[in-house]
Amino acid sequence: MRKHVDFLVIGSGIAGLTYALKVAKRGKVCIVTKGKLNDTATSYAQGGIAAVTYTPDSYEKHIKDTLIAGDGLCDENIVRITITESTNRIKELIRWGIKFDKTKSGRFDLAKEGGHSEYRVLHHKDRTGREIEDTLVEQVKKHPMIEVIEDTFAIDIITEHHLGLEVNRRTKDITCYGAYILNPRTHLVDTILSKVTLIATGGAGQIYSTTTNPPISTGDGIAMVYRAKGTIENMEFMQFHPTALYNLQEKPSFLISEAVRGFGAVLRNAEGKEFMHKYDSRLALAPRDIVARAIDNELKVLGDDFVYLDCRHLPKNELISHFPTIYAKCLSVGIDITRDMIPVVPTAHYTCGGIKVDEFGRSSIHHLYASGECSCTGLHGANRLASNSLLESLVFSHRASEDSIETVKSIEFNDQVPDWNAEGMVLNEEMVLVTQSLKELQAIMTSYVGIVRSNLRLKRAFDRLEILYQETEALYDKSILTQKICELRNLINVGYLIIKAAMNRKESRGLHYSLDYPRIIETK
Repeated sequence: MRKHVDFLVIGSGIAGLTYALKVAKRGKVCIVTKGKLNDTATSYAQGGIAAVTYTPDSYEKHIKDTLIAGDGLCDENIVRITITESTNRIKELIRWGIKFDKTKSGRFDLAKEGGHSEYRVLHHKDRTGREIEDTLVEQVKKHPMIEVIEDTFAIDIITEHHLGLEVNRRTKDITCYGAYILNPRTHLVDTILSKVTLIATGGAGQIYSTTTNPPISTGDGIAMVYRAKGTIENMEFMQFHPTALYNLQEKPSFLISEAVRGFGAVLRNAEGKEFMHKYDSRLALAPRDIVARAIDNELKVLGDDFVYLDCRHLPKNELISHFPTIYAKCLSVGIDITRDMIPVVPTAHYTCGGIKVDEFGRSSIHHLYASGECSCTGLHGANRLASNSLLESLVFSHRASEDSIETVKSIEFNDQVPDWNAEGMVLNEEMVLVTQSLKELQAIMTSYVGIVRSNLRLKRAFDRLEILYQETEALYDKSILTQKICELRNLINVGYLIIKAAMNRKESRGLHYSLDYPRIIETK
């Protein structure tokens, strides 16, 4: 199949759907998603969206909190853009039909999370992401200019490399012409030509053995842009959420929202003692990098597998009312959070780096935009402030849509693009090795590139990853494509980017902590 569209959107979370709804007023849109339309990381988001709503909060306070959490590496201009535009983006969500919780007086029932100096997180119970995703999906399905193709996998974006053209190595003057899309059921690869393409594929949490991310989070967009020689940035900063439910049998890990700590829950070690006062004056509401490292240290010192989150002292009815999903989930595994402490452990959660974009979501590749977790705007710096992620998606998908609508007017389709060549490929019997290689990759990243790193650990990870890379590329080059081998290939690419970035950072900053460089190098 060969298709022409004005706007191609790869991914169907909050970033992809809001962008699609906005550009659809200026042309034909095709959304490609590798699962069902609502099978996204957005659907898993419990906490909410951080935005300034009432005094005594202010834009300046939110900006300051974001800069502090980012540990000196945020782009202050991007931070200011994001925070000051938050109010309009929240109003837009409400117009689309999203219902945020309110108090009896009619004011928004705002929550407070780690790193925030004020109550500013809008939420819908403890399933904010699901409320947003379902509402946006409903809007997309009834839009006449938006086509949705589910259960399909984007293999690569199409650039000069596929046309057999030389790219200037110095300027990297590269253009995106669309993408090659795999139908996993038929193994056929379709060509979708687009004037403008948005990558909104989410993060890469599946690179670790345990993660709160859904199975779809395999770093596809980041890997595609890397292979196309686009700019990737800040990949060393992988965020581990401090409090995932300790349950070895469950994947993905179930998140215990930071809002629970904001509501008053206390962290205790296996002996039942509070410990956060030893690490930060903000206690359990310190930024995530600090809390995750504190828990990691407690586990290593005491030799335990988990710590506890204690909610027993909180008002029972209010606790259940605010966190019905968490209450029900814990109850299903024999934990009554009103009477029992919750065993929790840090787990891979959010990719703070990604495809480098500017203030309009433009990547280094012409006609290619990126938004959401796969992108790196400069908002998060070395550590994402809680509940800034959904806000970032809203702001930069909006900005990308406005720029795209202007850009698309002067773009013509490139019909010189060849269709995918699968000649000589076979359905390889050794494809069973893909599952084993994925487990090896996850073990490497978890053991050597986790919360605490060192030069020796990173070197071991790099050497082992090189072997997996060579084996996987050899298999990919001669096999009929499957989604699993494509995802493994993407994860290996992302693993390489994380390790190389970590090796190059000769300091400890934010989410990157090295035993060899425990101190921060001061930045101007």
